[in-house]
This record gives sequence, C-alpha cells and structure tokens, in this order.
Amino acid sequence: MRRRVFIASAAAAPFTARAQEPGRTYRIGFLTAIGRRSPPTLAFLDELRRSGFIEGHNLTVLAEGFDADNADLAALAVKLVAAAPDVLMAGPELPLRAVKAATDKIPVVGLTADMVAEGFAASLARPGGNITGISLLTPELDAKRQGLLVEMVPAARRLAVLYDPNLTQKPHLEELAGAAQSRGVALSAIAVFRHEEIAAAIDAAKTEGADGLNILPSPLVTRGVSIALIVERLSALHLPAIFPWPEVADAGGLLAYGSRFVDMYRQRARMAVKILRGAKPADMPVEQPTRFDLVLNLKAARAIGLSPPPALLARADEVIE
Repeated sequence: MRRRVFIASAAAAPFTARAQEPGRTYRIGFLTAIGRRSPPTLAFLDELRRSGFIEGHNLTVLAEGFDADNADLAALAVKLVAAAPDVLMAGPELPLRAVKAATDKIPVVGLTADMVAEGFAASLARPGGNITGISLLTPELDAKRQGLLVEMVPAARRLAVLYDPNLTQKPHLEELAGAAQSRGVALSAIAVFRHEEIAAAIDAAKTEGADGLNILPSPLVTRGVSIALIVERLSALHLPAIFPWPEVADAGGLLAYGSRFVDMYRQRARMAVKILRGAKPADMPVEQPTRFDLVLNLKAARAIGLSPPPALLARADEVIE
C-alpha cells in the first residue's frame, strides 16, 4: 500500500527567466558530505540536464567540496568561492555556515533544518540575501518519528535519541523528552561527534535499557559506511530504530520517515536552474520538501522478533518484504 503526503512549497519567485547564453559554460560547486557519484548528486545533475544544463557541454561541476569533513569546511568554502561558480550548493548547517562566512555575493542553494531560525534567510517568503534553499522541518519531523517509534514498540518504557551536537541543540532534546514523557516513556540522549563513536553509542543505548532508538538527521549517519554499520549493530542487539531517511529502510533499517535525498536534490536542482537563468536568491522563497515517505522493512522486523502493528502497516507508503 502506498500513500503520499504533500506539503505545498512556497510560491514561485517573481523573476524573468532567460535561456542559457549560447557558448557559455556555467559553473556549479558543492559543499556537502554527499559523494560526487552518489545517487542524490547524479539525480541533481540529471535534473539540470533536463533543463539544458549538461555537464561536459555547457556545465562544469567543481571537483572540490564533495565528501567534506567538518574539519575541512572553512578551507573548502574559501577554495570554492575563489573558483567563482555561478551557484553553490551547501548543506546542512555547518557546510552552509562555512559558505556564508566565505561569500555574500555568490548565489547559494542550501539544505538545512530551518533556514530562518539558523539565520540563513530573513523569512521563508523573501530570504533577502545571497542564500535560499530548502528547510527540512527537522524539529517537527524528529517528534513525528519518535511517535512512530512508540507505535512500532508499544511496550516501550525507555527510548534513546542518537544526535550530533553540532546540529541538535539542548532545547530540541528537551522538547523530545517532554513529548516522550507525555506518553509515559523516558528518553535519554546520546551524543555522537564522529563516525568512530557510532557503534559505542548504540551499545550504550542498549546498556541503558532503551527499547528503541530515534536517530536524528546528521551527515554522520548518511554515508553508506555509517548506514551499514548502524543497521548491522542494531540488528545484532535486537534494538528497534527509526531513521530520518527512507533510503536507510531500503538498505535494511527497520523504519524510516522523511524525504528521500534524491527527491530533495532534484528540488534543489530546479532552484539552481532558476538562479542560472537569472533569478536572485534574495527574491526566491525558501521551499520545503514536497513528499514524505513512511517505509517499514518487514524483513528487518522479523530479524529482531518484532510484529509491526496493523495500523502502522496500513499507513506505510512502502512495506519492504
């Protein structure tokens, strides 16, 4: 069974579109933890191709900035700005902040939790600077996922949340704890600063008696090597978990709710096309994801001895047998 949920994006920005300039080669740069040959990046370039911006023909993709580590962000941002691209793609918050510090002139399409609250846009309707992009609705979705996890494990009395302190602040953790408490569930928060700490953090959640784990969005958990490690460790410990990206459920995770990276990168590409054709980020409304998928992996559930509630199965957009 499939069900689609849509949230309307902001209205199109007022601008006069123009065609690509004959003979011109456009330049685009990325500052992201995503890889150069990853499915989201390839989807982004395919969406540009559909609009006439074709790599190797009239489009150059700068080599620097992919698979970026936090320690390298400032230097990579400076290098990318020096290469004078026509538009920069950056996100989540730390890469976008590095780009913001490096330029207030080059147009930027960001992807982050909350463009306004994080100071990248003056408002959703009119960002007002050189940065526009997509706000991920992260606080609302984190709480939604926590509720879904409680539904998945109705006997749970303690949950843990795995978070990146660079992206998730104490007030948000307190909100999640309050929401859990209202359902009679205690919540503990476990910080992860580096990829190497992930396995130990999952072990700690299990040792503390967590009946389930809510994994918050972070580049630390989006790389393929991290996803494989997390899924394997959770399975070995028989610990149910919910993820922010449907792709993780596709790869063996139990439960996921959110927008697919491929869809969001196509959405960002359409925003980049507007800029390449003359739109100004200051006048381009910040958008939100247009589709959210609830994906349930029955194979993963059976492996840890779980029987998903029928009501949750009925609401799932995709059930992986």
